[in-house]
Amino acid sequence: MLTMKGKYGLKAMVHLARLAPQELAAGLDIAAQNQIPKKFLDAILAQLREGGMVEARKGKGGGYRLARAPGKISVGDIVRTLDGPLAPILCASRRAYKRCTDCRDPRTCEVRLAMTEARDAIAAVLDAKSLADMAAAGAGQKKPPPGKAG
Repeated sequence: MLTMKGKYGLKAMVHLARLAPQELAAGLDIAAQNQIPKKFLDAILAQLREGGMVEARKGKGGGYRLARAPGKISVGDIVRTLDGPLAPILCASRRAYKRCTDCRDPRTCEVRLAMTEARDAIAAVLDAKSLADMAAAGAGQKKPPPGKAG
């Protein structure tokens, strides 16, 4: 399940994907326009910066922008950066595999096999969808900032 951190991170990344190239967005603006608590957003953006997806400039005129083109950032990468492995359980994860303590044989474990199939399906969708795809999908439904008439 996608956490609120993951959901808010995706919303913030779509916001940044809709900026003109090299344009910066203030954290306060991102938070206000996407109904994200500012303090929570700051932590999310810091994690995305550490993951190499966001750049930050401090000071007057500073803000955030994408570190790479939106077409080069997959939704799966964003979710993994913020929420960890896509697999429902660690024994089904490719990147964070950990054998279950109660497992006799991971090669034949019915639970692991089913969860591996679920992980593959989720990864196929999220890794095939780019941030640019997400930004384009809802572009026509963009809401005006709070307090401004559309």
